[in-house]
Amino acid sequence: MTATVPGPQPQQRGRIVLVTWPDYPDDSSAQTARLTALGLTLRRAPRLHDRSQDELVELLDGCVAGIVSTDPFTRAVFEATPGLRLLSRVGVGTDSIDLEAAAEHGVGVTVARGANEEAVADHTIGLILALLRRVPELDRAVRDGRWLRTGQWAGRNLHGKTVGLLGMGAISQLVARRLRGFGVDIVGYDPVAPPPPGVRAARMLDVVTSADVLSLHLPLTQHTRNLVDGALLARMKPGAVLVNTSRGGIVDEQALADAIRAGRLRGAAIDVFSEEPPRTSPLLPLWGSTVLTPHIGGLSKEAIDQMVEHATGAVVAALTGNEPPDLVNRPVRALWEESPNGPVGAAVYREELS
Repeated sequence: MTATVPGPQPQQRGRIVLVTWPDYPDDSSAQTARLTALGLTLRRAPRLHDRSQDELVELLDGCVAGIVSTDPFTRAVFEATPGLRLLSRVGVGTDSIDLEAAAEHGVGVTVARGANEEAVADHTIGLILALLRRVPELDRAVRDGRWLRTGQWAGRNLHGKTVGLLGMGAISQLVARRLRGFGVDIVGYDPVAPPPPGVRAARMLDVVTSADVLSLHLPLTQHTRNLVDGALLARMKPGAVLVNTSRGGIVDEQALADAIRAGRLRGAAIDVFSEEPPRTSPLLPLWGSTVLTPHIGGLSKEAIDQMVEHATGAVVAALTGNEPPDLVNRPVRALWEESPNGPVGAAVYREELS
């Protein structure tokens, strides 16, 4: 079913837009002014912790649109909010939104496609280098007055290593472009998307077993949840490292922690977690063998500006009777044509390991 986004006219007053993204600009900004000029009122409720469905429904009372983070928009939420017409995601992930239920209830869902891809690619490279060269450990040592300039504390070169990429979407391709300057062998797997220049296509299992650095660039779906489990980790090259800047639910964190403690893997660099914030993640105690960041890979100053522009423009378009850009809750065929890592392709990752 194609989602339609009915468009109340600008002269209608008293309409509310829920803003859960913490980085949306304040009331003095030009972007906020674009919304208030349409008679819209912003209800700000930054997502700083997990919310229940009931809390989200209460916040959405009277709202026609939302500029949202990773809040859980389930079927029950859409059933309880009949006036809602648009969710404008400030990122590109939609795993927290029931797209089918949204479409059935006449709610369009947009993403900020292209707004933060460069930022995530930069962060991925930064995590790889920080992990291999032990940057967090050495930084702390210097601040503690310890001068650890001996071979015992030396890191490892990225040059000459094999980097494996699971997923060949836009971010993965940007990571590959950056990696080419490091003199590495890049091998990748994607069920649909062809490899970009400089990347050697291979079977998924070959990527997993050959990589010194395995970097994940996958959507979170029912097929990729816990894809990186104990069985997959056991097939990784001994002493390899895992990097995840995609979605936390793809990795079984307990299995990863066990593999690091057992010495099968050298470490991991993780920007995304199954639970955020990761209050009880088994990776937290592994200081020295993990580099952890707070799901901030997509947040550079430049990316934030682009996401704000995109999210605001989507609301303005939808609420003035126009179809907003990057509307994603269309029939599966259309969604698949727009995203090579969509729901059909994701299932193949499981089949490749069977």
